[in-house]
This record gives sequence, C-alpha cells and structure tokens, in this order.
Amino acid sequence: MKNLFYSFLFLFFLFGLDVFAQEDKVDVMPEPVGGIEQILKNVVYPKAAKDAGIGGKVIVKAVINEKGNVVETEVMKSVSEGCDKAAVDAIKKTKFTSGKKDDKPVKTEITIPIMFKLK
Repeated sequence: MKNLFYSFLFLFFLFGLDVFAQEDKVDVMPEPVGGIEQILKNVVYPKAAKDAGIGGKVIVKAVINEKGNVVETEVMKSVSEGCDKAAVDAIKKTKFTSGKKDDKPVKTEITIPIMFKLK
C-alpha cells in the first residue's frame, strides 16, 4: 500500500497540478491544503479496476470557489468509470486554498491529473 502511495506521489509531481485557462485571470492559484499528499490520501484505487488490470491517467477539471471548496468537477480524460469516480471523489474531499486576484479570493478552474498505476 505504501508503494502505491509513493507511485501516486511520484506521478502526481511528474504531471503536476496545472492551471486550466485562467493564468491571466488570477495572481495566485489554488493549492490543496496539506499539499498534493492530501489528494493522494483520498484516492482509493477501485478493486474492479485493479482486478481487471486497468490503469492510466484521469484528468479532472475542478472549479474551486472563493472559500477553497470544490464546487464543480468534470472528467476531461477518462480511464474507466471506477477510476474516474475515484479521482473525482478524492478531489471533492480535498480542501483548497482559494485562487486570488488582486489579493481577493476568486473562483478558479484548475486541472488535476490523477495516475492509477498497478505494480
């Protein structure tokens, strides 16, 4: 289980937390409270996907409101229904700092890649 966590961590840092079409609209991007590790702690690899040998990168667009809550999600790149749901659920469980423009909290869109990789 610990190796799976470190695989997620490595791949998450490899692919990063990206801005989704808002670079010019915000000065400070939202970040997960507790760091990337907090999202990874919330990811549960679906048993059906493991059993079927399914893996890959799910890309989720998330809208973070002014209070740092995830208020909207959309899967931009799918792996499987189970992995997609696990990625979205992990992101929804995570609290974020708010994006800021001119030192004021603003609603911000970000994309978050979540890797599912079997050992």
